[in-house]
Amino acid sequence: MKIVIAPDKFKNSLTGLEFCEIVEKEILTKNSNIEVVKLPLADGGDGTIEVVNFYLQGKVVEVTVNNPFFKPVKASYLYSENSKTAFIEMAEASGVKLLDKTEFDCLNATTFGSGEMIADAINKGAKTIILGIGGSATNDCGIGMAAALGYEFLDENNNLVKPIGANLSKIKSINASAIHKEISNVNFKIACDVTNPLHGKNGAAYVYGAQKGASENDIILLNKGLEDFAEILKDVFIIDVQSVKGAGAAGGMGIASKLFLNGSLEPGIQLIKNLANFDEKIKNADWIITGEGKLDNQTLSGKTIQGVLESAKIQNIKVASFCGKIELSKNELKEIGIVYGKDIISNSKNLDDAMNNSSTYLKILAKNFVKLLD
Repeated sequence: MKIVIAPDKFKNSLTGLEFCEIVEKEILTKNSNIEVVKLPLADGGDGTIEVVNFYLQGKVVEVTVNNPFFKPVKASYLYSENSKTAFIEMAEASGVKLLDKTEFDCLNATTFGSGEMIADAINKGAKTIILGIGGSATNDCGIGMAAALGYEFLDENNNLVKPIGANLSKIKSINASAIHKEISNVNFKIACDVTNPLHGKNGAAYVYGAQKGASENDIILLNKGLEDFAEILKDVFIIDVQSVKGAGAAGGMGIASKLFLNGSLEPGIQLIKNLANFDEKIKNADWIITGEGKLDNQTLSGKTIQGVLESAKIQNIKVASFCGKIELSKNELKEIGIVYGKDIISNSKNLDDAMNNSSTYLKILAKNFVKLLD
């Protein structure tokens, strides 16, 4: 018998790796002859870096770069010398996590530091760069990132434009003659889970601007900047920017990554599955055990369990889910492809007990499941 363990984390409770270790131990205690394959997953959100390093086996590289307001900040990324692959989260240099809420001001924020991280990885020899673009504090359409890599954004007088969101409408031309020479030799994969267009009511400024500190007037200004800059991009790259799904991700880093880096925008879970060689490693499995903190109607919107279910269905593998909380009925679980589903909250006294003792309760769920394998 072959069992694959492929969970996401339980936020603030269990990491995906801890989940794998606990469930594997219970399975092998029952039957040491069972083949267990541990494939922790993530969808590009918090905790992704730990999962990525499970497969990359890289080293943490620390570099001093510019934060969203051009002040020095220490940022880190993963780099594997063996595979020449880097994993970079733009939030390390350009994220809201670096700021107090009172400092949020995406009108004047830049992605320059994210570009500096990319340049550092390229200089180390990276041939593949996986870029996570969640958690940004910016709305500069990625011109900061591009500027750090040598792109020049010029106004009507051919003067350099400071790469912040407030200045997007000032850009009249782009000079790419001095860009980093190795960019074209790097395969960029962008973890992007939103489908927002660049501008308009569903675009970067209107949907995400307020939560990044933009006032109503700021949002109008930013949206106009994105509209104007989209016309420049259209002329330079011969592309209908507004038709690109995910263009508005991370304040326009979606379209910037696609055009300035020639990157491919992909769901985070798919990128991690590819990194794990997931579809190959689950072949001939009898069960896949997956899980996450909460299984609900949002689960099929690009989350980890959806990625597991899609692969399991193709290979006709049964799926069990151990979650913190399951908000779907048995019939609903069956409809989406989960044969066996149990949650921690049903065994615990309350939410605090479930959160604080999740490892203990996960052992119980695993023990009960293993009894069914007789």
